[in-house]
Amino acid sequence: MSGLLLAAPVAAADKVGFVRLVDAVAQGQDKLQLVIDGEVMNQDGYQLGDVTGGIGLKPGSHQVAIRRPGVSEGLTRLVIAADSTTTLIPFAERVPATDDKPAHWAMRILRLKQMEPVTKRSATFVSVSQTPEHEVEISAPNGIWTRVFVKRLAITRTPIHYPEGYVPLRCKARKLPSIPVGEPGNYVVVLYDDAAGNLQALNLQDYKYLSAD
Repeated sequence: MSGLLLAAPVAAADKVGFVRLVDAVAQGQDKLQLVIDGEVMNQDGYQLGDVTGGIGLKPGSHQVAIRRPGVSEGLTRLVIAADSTTTLIPFAERVPATDDKPAHWAMRILRLKQMEPVTKRSATFVSVSQTPEHEVEISAPNGIWTRVFVKRLAITRTPIHYPEGYVPLRCKARKLPSIPVGEPGNYVVVLYDDAAGNLQALNLQDYKYLSAD
């Protein structure tokens, strides 16, 4: 041997899975907190529209709490698989008053699981907006717009025909942030409402198709 050091294979016990947070909670006060198995992930908290990188966790079951003052706590249990990423999109939903409790905002959590890898460029739209369905238009390089109907809490996929660059989006003639497209992959567009109820959008990239869990 010439002295070249070979990396030891990664033992199954050393492999991790990942959680990614997309903050879509417009209601409440102060910043959002993500707590996994009793540990606060970021003491500084998260603001509306923040997207984290992958937070590494051991494969297995984990308890997740998402908190923001003014909104009831959101709780979910995740089963994390090695080398896979689960995306959490917390949002707030108005709960009508009952005889026992006044109207209030409750935290809901949409979970997106990875599926098979992507070999082409595609866009995945997911909406946590209060509107039941949005009609979004995505442009091709020739300037032709294609309509994409995005139902609330559901996944809608469409091909991206741009080889690279910024893919224009719009909804009811209003521009949304363009999708920054480079190498083949799954480009995710999250639709959500801001505190005034106006539609907003943010982009993130994945290397696999996603499904609502």
